Amino acid sequence: MRRLSDRFADAAQSCPDLQQLGTLLEGTCRELGFHYFALLDHSSLGASGTDRLRIDNYPGAWVEEFLSAGYAADDPVHLASRRTNAGFGWCDLASLVRLERRHHRILARSRWHGLGPGLTVPANVPGEPSASCSFAVRSGEDMPSQRLHCAELIGAHALRAARRLRPPPRPRPHLSRRERECLRLVALGKTDWEIACILGLSEHTARQYVKRARAAYDTVSRTQLVVYGLRDSWISFEDAIPQSG
Repeated sequence: MRRLSDRFADAAQSCPDLQQLGTLLEGTCRELGFHYFALLDHSSLGASGTDRLRIDNYPGAWVEEFLSAGYAADDPVHLASRRTNAGFGWCDLASLVRLERRHHRILARSRWHGLGPGLTVPANVPGEPSASCSFAVRSGEDMPSQRLHCAELIGAHALRAARRLRPPPRPRPHLSRRERECLRLVALGKTDWEIACILGLSEHTARQYVKRARAAYDTVSRTQLVVYGLRDSWISFEDAIPQSG
C-alpha cells in the first residue's frame, strides 16, 4: 500500500491536466478496493460554480438529483469537511456535524442510488475554495479497512495535484436579486425570521435564499458571507451599518 501511495504521488505530480488526474485517480480507486471517488471544490456543486474543479465517477442519476434538488448547501459530508483538516469516515459524521432530518435524507438518497460507506479527505487552504477527495464503496458493502490510511494519503496527494491544475476561480459568483436583498439584511445583523418579515417571505424561503448565497461563496458563516459581499461590491459598508433613529 505504501508503494501504491508513493507511485500515485509521483504520477499525480506529472499529470498535465485534470482529465489525466481523474483517470489516474479512478484506477487507483479500484486498486484500493473502492468503487467511487470524487475530487472537487465544494462550490462546483452550486449553480455559480461550474468553472471549479469537479472530477468523479459517482452514479449519474445521483449526481443529477444532487444538483437539481440543490443538496449542496446541506450535504453533511461537505459541511463536515469544512470543520476539520483530517480525513474522516462517513460513519463519523455525527461527531463533526449536528445531523438533522435534511442531512439524513441526503444520506438516505445517496444510499438509494448505490453509494455505500465512504472516506473523505478535506482541504481547507486560506484564500482557496474548500475542497475534498472522497472514496466510497457500493451500498451494502464494507470499506477496505486495511487500506484506509493509504486512501487518505492518496486523497491528500490528489488534492495537492489538483491545486496545481484546477482552473482559476471566477472573479465573483452571481447572486439573484432576492439573494442580494437577503445579503444586505444579513449584513445588518437580521435573523432569517426578521428577513422574512421585512421582505414578505416565509422564514423557510428567506433561509433558503441565505443558504444559496452562502453556497455561492462556499461558506457556512454569515460573517464570511458579508465579508465576501463587501469585497465583491454586492453590498457597501453603509449597508452593513445599522441606521440610528
